[in-house]
Amino acid sequence: MKDILLVLLIQLLYVPTFTLRTIFLVKGWKIKAAIFGFLETIVYVFGLSIVLTGDKESIVMIVYALGFAIGIIVGSLIEEKLAIGYTTFQVIIPTKNVTLIQALREQGYGVTVYEGEGIDSKRYQLSVLTTRKKEEDLYHFIQELEPRAFIVAYEPKAFRGGFILKSMKKRKQKN
Repeated sequence: MKDILLVLLIQLLYVPTFTLRTIFLVKGWKIKAAIFGFLETIVYVFGLSIVLTGDKESIVMIVYALGFAIGIIVGSLIEEKLAIGYTTFQVIIPTKNVTLIQALREQGYGVTVYEGEGIDSKRYQLSVLTTRKKEEDLYHFIQELEPRAFIVAYEPKAFRGGFILKSMKKRKQKN
């Protein structure tokens, strides 16, 4: 019974560590990824050694797999809470909603406005960068001021300079 609980605990440590290592690697944060990779390997080797050196009960192997599955859920929840990184919103609106644009700027967001052609008329595209922690708030804020907005959100890999970094730092200090 002790081995079963230990294997479950190890998997609940291993998989979230694996998840965070992968996220840091994708974001290009090599040192953090390496640290989590080191921790991941230690936990993995201990867990696997228990499974392979035990008396090979099927229940231990099933718990190992179950722990992995639960660990994926735990790792995902941790990642959602941390909300590491930034999101760029591409907001397409049918009219130049000056109220929305001004409100976003007053909130400290950098907003770049582009004019384009839709199938039947002019359209306006707003480009807005935010932290992932503020993503949901920004989405609702835009929907409140422009219910007809078409919003596409994506995660930029890298960016440098510009108004946005300064304003985000100021906004962060206020909160």
